[in-house]
Amino acid sequence: MLVTPEAGDKIADRYLLQESIGRGGMGVVWLAWDERLERRVAVKCARLDDDRAARRLMGEARNAGRLHHPNIVGVFDFVDEGATCWIIMEYVPARSLAQILTESGPLTPEAAGSIGCQIAAALAKSHHEGVVHGDVTPENILVTDEGVARLTDFGISRALWSDVTHSGTGSVGGKPRYLAPELAKGLPAGEKSDVFSLGASLFMAVEGRSPYGEVEHPAAYLARAVEGHIEPAHRAGPLEGPLTALLEVEPRRRPDAARAQRLLTHAAPPPPHIAEQLHDSRRRDLTSPTLVLRRVMRRAQGSTPLVSQRLQPLRRRRLAITAVALAAAGTTTAGLLLFGPWAASKDEGDQGSRTGASDAKPSATAPAGAIGDERTADPCGLLDAASLSRFGGTVLDPYYGEFDRCDVLVRNSSGDDNADVQVNLDSDRDDFDDIQSTHLTAGLTIVTLKRDGRVCERAVLTADGKQVRVIGKQLGEVAPDPCQMADAATDHVVGVLAYGPVPRRSSLPASNSLARLDTCTLLDATALKRLPGVDADNRDRGFGSWSCDWSSDDGKREVEIQFSQDNSLDSDDGTAVDVAGTRSYYVADEAEDDSCTVRTPHRTYTDSVGGRTTELVQLTVYAPQPDRQLCDNATEFAADVVRNIAKRLAET
Repeated sequence: MLVTPEAGDKIADRYLLQESIGRGGMGVVWLAWDERLERRVAVKCARLDDDRAARRLMGEARNAGRLHHPNIVGVFDFVDEGATCWIIMEYVPARSLAQILTESGPLTPEAAGSIGCQIAAALAKSHHEGVVHGDVTPENILVTDEGVARLTDFGISRALWSDVTHSGTGSVGGKPRYLAPELAKGLPAGEKSDVFSLGASLFMAVEGRSPYGEVEHPAAYLARAVEGHIEPAHRAGPLEGPLTALLEVEPRRRPDAARAQRLLTHAAPPPPHIAEQLHDSRRRDLTSPTLVLRRVMRRAQGSTPLVSQRLQPLRRRRLAITAVALAAAGTTTAGLLLFGPWAASKDEGDQGSRTGASDAKPSATAPAGAIGDERTADPCGLLDAASLSRFGGTVLDPYYGEFDRCDVLVRNSSGDDNADVQVNLDSDRDDFDDIQSTHLTAGLTIVTLKRDGRVCERAVLTADGKQVRVIGKQLGEVAPDPCQMADAATDHVVGVLAYGPVPRRSSLPASNSLARLDTCTLLDATALKRLPGVDADNRDRGFGSWSCDWSSDDGKREVEIQFSQDNSLDSDDGTAVDVAGTRSYYVADEAEDDSCTVRTPHRTYTDSVGGRTTELVQLTVYAPQPDRQLCDNATEFAADVVRNIAKRLAET
């Protein structure tokens, strides 16, 4: 047992103390040598006379020990020697952001943005694992000479499911300059308070002062925090918008960490070596990607989740295509669209009309390489069936799945569908897992993902901060290589975007098409009260406003609406149920555990090749409830949606 730690002392007969490298509120940090693994480590000890600090150190070890991320300082071990407790951490040769600001002054917005997007990625990982940091400050952000940022010191962190949310004295944890307003008011720390503290740290980095201004006494910062007094930024440049979002006084209006990362990255893209690291870091420790990643990806990007589509798709229909249609498929893309249910609305974000409909003619005013107006962008304009004909018989299929999607079906010599190439348009860029490589072609960034069984995926990052996803799938046991198909389709996408934006849809929708509507107008705050905890303001709008979801702050409850298409709905789609007078079908636990999905047909029309296509509303409720109760809730929500669809269309 050590009385007073000194250089040369050994911890747990393994860690040899070399020199003191820091001192904080919980004790001294030492540089040490791990004799067993022959590596340098940092060790932190609780003050010898501070039992509370020792307990906090144990909590830090437990919470940080399960976080494995390149932007989080790793925790290796915890040693309890009775009078002294030690936490064994990864040694990072770096300066804190606070030291950098003291020695060099404020940073450029670009440098601060690079640090910010890395720490936001660390927080996204931490929150995903159920840990709130609670003390995100410049002192706890380490930055290497190469610009790699690491989050450290989870000393006042807590598990999100912990019963302990306040200290025994009722004191406020964290440093007043960076404290979120809700914490100053005595509320418990949460994910959104970490996001605010990150914003405050970045504000300090570029402005040289707290977002609460400069005052002499710490209590004055707390008073300004309680008042919600946020000063304007003057040197933030491209970071002004993201900082405004991160420093939103109301937590429910503040972005989560994943969204904060995207905002910072779009405003001030990090240098290539940092961007590559961020790509490589996006690997989740999931036992089932189908059950869990769906919700995670939707939270990080606000887009239609790929994994759920590729592993649990809607029932794939078989199209009756004539030989003439097969031969003409490569040359009739524009003609196909004349029958499609497409809107020409410019309803982007929250500024559209009540229905999202418009009689404006489609136009291509966006720059080359951009998606542009979401309602008029045509995903089928990026696919060419003829260019994929070396893989088999091909036919363009614009009438399956989400409205932002287009497919080319590949058929074998017997005429059976044995492969599929899919294009999806996304409002936001995904935080992809398993990136194999990225490269630049014709001014566009191409992301190549590792093959996942029968699925191969590519992403083209567009000039307006959005993305085009290209997915190759094997549908049969004997089928073309999905990566070769995805690469061929991606080459065509890039060839189109090199000379202009995504092509526009060529027609307006039918007057009764769902394509005219905005899903986010179909449920209001009163209806959403049916699922306690879901906040009407905590809303995520999907591409073209053709999907929308509302969630609780803790992410455990959610209601999602999505417009889609299929050839029909029948008993293969689940258990029959009446939804506002319409025969519908529900399935429990299809999207993930603790979920229920209801599909309700809206209208059936004849598509351009003479087939019958059904527009449908897919509503999913996520909540820790018994299946029966969950599906009853989903059915009631679906009935509200169906009634509101009729009202909205009647108004057009």
